[in-house]
Amino acid sequence: MSDESTAVTWRPLTTGDADAAAGLLNAMEAVDRVGENFDAEDVLQELEDPYADLERASLAAFTGDLMIGYMKATYRAATEVDRVFVDGGVHPDHRRRGIGGTLLKAGVAAAKVLHALHHPTLELVVETHKGEHIAGVAELFGSQGFAPVRYYQHMEHPLGDAIPDTAVPDGLRVEPWSERTDEEFRFVRNESFTDHWGSAPMPADAWKNRITNHTFRPDLSFLLRDEANGAPAGMLVTMYWEADTVATGVRDAHFMLIGTRRDYRRRGVAGALIAHALRAVADGGYDRASLGVDSANPTGAFGLYRKAGFAPTKRFVRWALDA
Repeated sequence: MSDESTAVTWRPLTTGDADAAAGLLNAMEAVDRVGENFDAEDVLQELEDPYADLERASLAAFTGDLMIGYMKATYRAATEVDRVFVDGGVHPDHRRRGIGGTLLKAGVAAAKVLHALHHPTLELVVETHKGEHIAGVAELFGSQGFAPVRYYQHMEHPLGDAIPDTAVPDGLRVEPWSERTDEEFRFVRNESFTDHWGSAPMPADAWKNRITNHTFRPDLSFLLRDEANGAPAGMLVTMYWEADTVATGVRDAHFMLIGTRRDYRRRGVAGALIAHALRAVADGGYDRASLGVDSANPTGAFGLYRKAGFAPTKRFVRWALDA
């Protein structure tokens, strides 16, 4: 459909929109400074998410061939609460024109469609995630009934002398990721995150799309194994976005997942994994490491990361609507 008064055309996203969407996201990054740059391959990976339904649960706004706004809703595995995530944004040159409100309303409607299709018997919560510092975000989400429910810190490590000298605990050994251990990595992720707020098991197809994709760094991803019984104790997954380096000149190794199985907590597993990965990252020629953490993480992760040499640089807000 077309809005003649503003010359805006609306339609669902398609996988052919990767270049246009990357252009939009990078224009947003130039103003919002959330630390996320994209190339077409990065966007295509998200558009091909098996838990996205582009035809029924996405919307993009165009002026001519220029994408000036988008919305995409994705569902996931659920057991008690159906948390549908809505992502989106508006080109800085086209804000304050009602486009964001239109997209957000469409996102809530799309979440209800996905809910009816996949988890109709559960409670529905619509969620989104935005930098706390972005102008207008609080007003927009508040006007649509969303409330801030969680805060997440982005943290960075300078490497060099800040890398801690932490030994691997007795009885455990470090192994790099391999095709053979991939399923163990996913197993540790799912088991270690069961007591994290809002977490749900990650199925194999989601793992392949969101974790072991083109940004995954297998040489910088590690497992700690119990030598006595062969069980995996913890894991760390590293990812890297080339588009960030192109835009900033900084090679950032992002620790996407760090998890310790419950029976191995309080034994130094996470600290040993982090120290080992930091040394590998530095040896690999990266300029820094980064990660994100729930400020209210129940395992005390924020304090652990501070002790390892990470410092908070910006905060993100999880907004939620009980729909």
